[in-house]
Amino acid sequence: MTIDDIINQRHPLPPASMERLKSCLDEVECPRGTLLIEAGRVERNVYFLLQGIARAYVLANGREVTFWIGREGDALFSMNGYVADKPGYEWLELMEDSRLCVLKRDALRRLFATDVHIANWGRRYAESELLATEQRLLPLLHATATQRYRDLLERDPELLRRLPLGSIASYLGVTQASLSRIRAEMGGKRGKQHEETGCTETDDPARQDRPSGTRQSGQLPSQ
Repeated sequence: MTIDDIINQRHPLPPASMERLKSCLDEVECPRGTLLIEAGRVERNVYFLLQGIARAYVLANGREVTFWIGREGDALFSMNGYVADKPGYEWLELMEDSRLCVLKRDALRRLFATDVHIANWGRRYAESELLATEQRLLPLLHATATQRYRDLLERDPELLRRLPLGSIASYLGVTQASLSRIRAEMGGKRGKQHEETGCTETDDPARQDRPSGTRQSGQLPSQ
């Protein structure tokens, strides 16, 4: 996915504004396991994911709870750092070797103040993120675990190939044991789904969630 695609998917920019925004971006490559954002640290950068997949998680009673998953086309940032200039509460981990574009918050704010098209783009981006958050949270209030898993199979079966089951389970709000039971009960339908999509869930122990602190620090390559 190109940065032009990512920018224009939420709200198209005229060419001059597009070039002005792109001039403030730096492209970087980071290995799987990199922590772009760490709890307790003020993170002011915004990252656009060109290639790869990421998850955001918090620690609850010593366990990692995945509450957000991002993939190609998504923006990665800490709300506390970006909006309030305060330390974040979350960790954001790259789950694959990834390519990203980095945009410094202060540069983006200058663009908002000087280019009305970019300011409108930022507003539309924020609106779409709020809508996506609502669509993510509402099923947690009323849908059963089986319904949430079925919805994920239908909406984005590729996630089951690209993420460890532990992350998928906490993202769905269930334990890994419960998810395994749901998968067993849906075995026939799941097998048919994978034949159609070519996706295979990963049970690779090397990709299961690890205790916090075993990942690489989120230091980006020199720019």
